[in-house]
Amino acid sequence: MARKHSKHGYRDDWQDESEEEAPPPVPCWLCGRPTGSTIVWHHPVPKSRGGRDVVPMHSICQQTLIVNFTNSELQRFGMDVEGLLADPAVRKFVDWVANKDPDFTATIAKKQR
Repeated sequence: MARKHSKHGYRDDWQDESEEEAPPPVPCWLCGRPTGSTIVWHHPVPKSRGGRDVVPMHSICQQTLIVNFTNSELQRFGMDVEGLLADPAVRKFVDWVANKDPDFTATIAKKQR
């Protein structure tokens, strides 16, 4: 009768794949918190303005930028996150969201046009 498993430990070397280390979470470009299960790849310079670089962000952080700045303003700031954080509305948001869960989402007020 044939054996189901070899004598020499085929199953001994087997490891559960869930025990593998997950890569460390990527920090958000705007707030610096680790990103959660959803990562938004944001163009700091809008694609319509020639932007090619992308940065990882929370969706709520991206929504905040879209609400507070026009594409022209985002183009002027470029990759300068410190310039964006100098805006009082963005600074207030980043301070508020600093101790929230990485997967935290909320509704952001619409732009007033």
